[in-house]
Amino acid sequence: MPRIRFDSVEKRFGQTMVLPPFDLDFDDGEFTVLVGPSGCGKSTTLRMLAGLEEVTSGEIWFDDRPISRLEPKDRDIAMVFQDYALYPHMNIAKNMSFALRLQKVPKAEIDAKVAKVAEMLGIEQLLGRKPGELSGGQRQRVAMGRALVRDASTFLFDEPLSNLDAKLRGKMRTELAEMRNTLDKNMVYVTHDQVEAMTLGDRIVVMANGLVQQQGSAEDLFKTPANKFVAGFIGSPTMNFLDATLVDDGGTLTAQGPGFSFALPPSMRERTAGLSGPEVIAGIRPASFALAPDDAPAGSRIDLSIKVSEYLGTQTILVTTCGDHEILVELDSGARFQRGTTMGFVVDPETIMIFDKKTELRL
Repeated sequence: MPRIRFDSVEKRFGQTMVLPPFDLDFDDGEFTVLVGPSGCGKSTTLRMLAGLEEVTSGEIWFDDRPISRLEPKDRDIAMVFQDYALYPHMNIAKNMSFALRLQKVPKAEIDAKVAKVAEMLGIEQLLGRKPGELSGGQRQRVAMGRALVRDASTFLFDEPLSNLDAKLRGKMRTELAEMRNTLDKNMVYVTHDQVEAMTLGDRIVVMANGLVQQQGSAEDLFKTPANKFVAGFIGSPTMNFLDATLVDDGGTLTAQGPGFSFALPPSMRERTAGLSGPEVIAGIRPASFALAPDDAPAGSRIDLSIKVSEYLGTQTILVTTCGDHEILVELDSGARFQRGTTMGFVVDPETIMIFDKKTELRL
């Protein structure tokens, strides 16, 4: 398996800059997920790696071998597309074996590979059917099987689960995670779904506006986001952001705004020393809120008006307001909450993140 490296790769469509020059490495045998909102450049990055889009400048390397001018068929890459891209007139066995037949692989070897992959994916009973006779989940398994029989060095996945319903997507996500553990291959997976990214990726690359915002493990991105974008994109429900002013009375550093005053841990004083002004953004995960005890000091609590209460079985999501801010709260479902009521909450100071209002970098 080659080590893949993007070296100052740039992509333009005409005069439009889609991806400014960037560097990105994919380690040998790693499952890497490119995640970000629509239009961030993740699919373009994948298509350049596959050879379906030309590199405007820079170079893509497989170990010490430049590949950006190679035809797709010469890159030893297999790709699973979002829309499956199956041939409707061929049965499943012929769809899966199409690339091998083009390569003049012996029939006995083709049959053995198709049977092995079909068994692994649980589609051996479908080999004689046509794609139009299959469900969406079955067609997606076939699309993955067609890639797997090639035994390529690198597998690319372009939002392969986005056309499936929520329940089936969850099941296929589990099957992909299991498949990843059985295949010692390079895998690059593109998605806009951060849940997929966090559950599948050994390493997650978060992209926005054609730029890599941060990369690391799911835990790293969740606990130590580099900036406001990553903090808001990774994690569900999404992080709350409140415009605040830092106030230091010499004893306690607090983040204050209309209707709230949060004490910050002592370590925050040193990290905020270089700020150009006191205006910041306070970031709080919904799960960081807890119901305020009766003896909670007035300065440590926030009163929230409940707009919507969503009961989800093991948890309840509250949509609340504090002044002009809409705030999400995630609680265990041991209590019921009435819309229109106001309740007090507290937040563990250690869980509050502070972002520079100008740069949006986490302090």
